[in-house]
Amino acid sequence: MMPEHVNPFTLLLNKWFGAYALALLHFLHITPDNPATPIPNDVGISLAVVLVSMVFFLWLRTRISVDRPGATQQFMEILLTNPMKLGICDLLEENAGHDWRCYVPFIGSISIFILFANSAGVFPKLDSPTAHKTVPLACAILVFIYYNVQGLRALGPLGYAKTFSGPVWWLAWLIFPVEIFSNVARLLSLTVRLWANILASELIYFVFLILFLAPVTHFQQSVPAVAYVLGLFTATIPVLFQGLHLFVAVVQAFVFTILPAIYLGLATSHEH
Repeated sequence: MMPEHVNPFTLLLNKWFGAYALALLHFLHITPDNPATPIPNDVGISLAVVLVSMVFFLWLRTRISVDRPGATQQFMEILLTNPMKLGICDLLEENAGHDWRCYVPFIGSISIFILFANSAGVFPKLDSPTAHKTVPLACAILVFIYYNVQGLRALGPLGYAKTFSGPVWWLAWLIFPVEIFSNVARLLSLTVRLWANILASELIYFVFLILFLAPVTHFQQSVPAVAYVLGLFTATIPVLFQGLHLFVAVVQAFVFTILPAIYLGLATSHEH
């Protein structure tokens, strides 16, 4: 198995906090894959995304204007609501019920984090943390806990339990375990959908890059003209794949917004 390339930010984190992370892992009886870098790339880049997001929104907060909104403010407002009804607030309002405004901080934070994390792979020497299964799983667990807690809060323990029993009381013994399994399966669905799509998007980029580099190297000495033409493709086509990766990043952030919104609507609805 090839060793994972560690990006500069993760190396810096390990230099500053690696000893503390290693001590914590030993305390929890967890053996890191590489003791020299106990903080892996997915954790390092996720922390970088959180820090960059915090700095960005603190900066944006000072520039928000009702009369003269700037381009950045307008772009971020489009993420919340837009004429196509695909914004975070639009999806929650349509799917999450009457209390949808209460869910905007949590669902909005998860959605924007995933959008930024998905897009991290377009920067040199970085990969998307959501291409590692641990990060999508962590996001899925947070969403799973959140919408179940909201369901319990809205309907009460007994009322929420009844939502898993179906409309026909004498079939409850059959429907209840099926609904519980279906509910828990959402963890796997959210995790695999995000992880597999982002991982595939990044792998496609590297596969095509290798496919183009191989013939360039082969013809470099024997037929330089052919190598030059192929080199142009090698330089330009990866840019197109980076655009494709950004498209996938946006789509998967949208999916990870609409599904939790639907789950919240199902969990808190009084009409079952």
